[in-house]
Amino acid sequence: MTSFAADVPTMLAMVIASSLLLSAALTVVVGGRQHDGLALWALVLLLNAVAHALLALRGLVPDALSIVVANTLLSCVFAGLIQAVLQFQGRPARWALVLAPAVPILFLVMVFLDDFQARLIAVSVVLGVQAYWALWAVLARRRVTVGRGQWLLMAGLGLEALVLLVRASLAASLPTTQIGLLQGDTLQTLTFMTTFCVVLLTSIGLITMARERADEANRILATVDALTGAANRRALIGALDRDVERAIRARESIALLVVDIDHFKAVNDQYGHLAGDRVLYSVVQALKERVRSQDLVGRYGGEEFLVLLPGTDLEGAHHLACKLREVMESLRIPIDGATIGVTVSIGVFGGQLDPGDSSDMLIDAADYALYEAKKNGRNRVELAAQLRRHPTLVDAGGKAEAHPASLQ
Repeated sequence: MTSFAADVPTMLAMVIASSLLLSAALTVVVGGRQHDGLALWALVLLLNAVAHALLALRGLVPDALSIVVANTLLSCVFAGLIQAVLQFQGRPARWALVLAPAVPILFLVMVFLDDFQARLIAVSVVLGVQAYWALWAVLARRRVTVGRGQWLLMAGLGLEALVLLVRASLAASLPTTQIGLLQGDTLQTLTFMTTFCVVLLTSIGLITMARERADEANRILATVDALTGAANRRALIGALDRDVERAIRARESIALLVVDIDHFKAVNDQYGHLAGDRVLYSVVQALKERVRSQDLVGRYGGEEFLVLLPGTDLEGAHHLACKLREVMESLRIPIDGATIGVTVSIGVFGGQLDPGDSSDMLIDAADYALYEAKKNGRNRVELAAQLRRHPTLVDAGGKAEAHPASLQ
């Protein structure tokens, strides 16, 4: 094997220094916040520095410290990393389980206290398994974790696990005279260079994950209505402007539904505003369950909602609106032992747009159709065929009779 050696004490000093600096920086930045795992990782980095400092003192301090305690602490470092990942993911603490590998580490190190080769193999295998465990914890939630920071974390954990298991394999094939902790050979150089890189990768990965999640939370606050989970007015208008421009450019149809809950004030007056909030939420969920992934449900204001339907003509929008009206009429919402029934009135515009048409014109047309639906008795659908200040109305055939929202 080609020799590739570096000064092991120097590499240990690099690991210690990087761990201490990152721990101090994280402690300052997170300010004691526990929910994202960074405060715990800061503590784990401090533990990592202590463990590697004891390793660096091999021969200068008792073996009980530089061998037994140091290797046990390294196992605790991996346990802390697993727990930090679980904490970031909002999963329950599992300290008894994640700390369990420290027990065999302690036992094996004491058994092989005078056999460096056997001890090296045993410790490398257990720590490698712990690294894969941490990697699996990240992989298990990769689809629900926002951003790319998780890939840095997975890269660091995968690299650490691979090197530790390769280290165990190589140690088993080397003569005893060729290995030693502070000996600057290829095996130890590979191990401690990887450790230094992994400290950086995992720390940057966790920090990036926390920042990306915070950015996503801010994005949601800026674009989602907190009460109903629908797009808020700002996000809705932005999407409508974008889709109108695309529809004009591509000569595609676009449709807009304006949905208004009938007699919503009666719900608030009779059952209170908390019940009204429950009705708003239930209506939005019913709307979202029956539209396509490319459609958008947004709260325009009060009890009025817009449903944006890209690539949809008037006939398709009319069919959906009638279905939505029927769904809402059959919807029953339990509130404090009572059952609230609701109906909706829906104004619809759909068709192709011309250069110069705007999102305001779509809203105006569909809103005028909604006005007609309410004027004609509510719990019905009306269609607007043209974009103009008072659009031509088409008989929707949604529902001839009208009755107010039932309160049961």
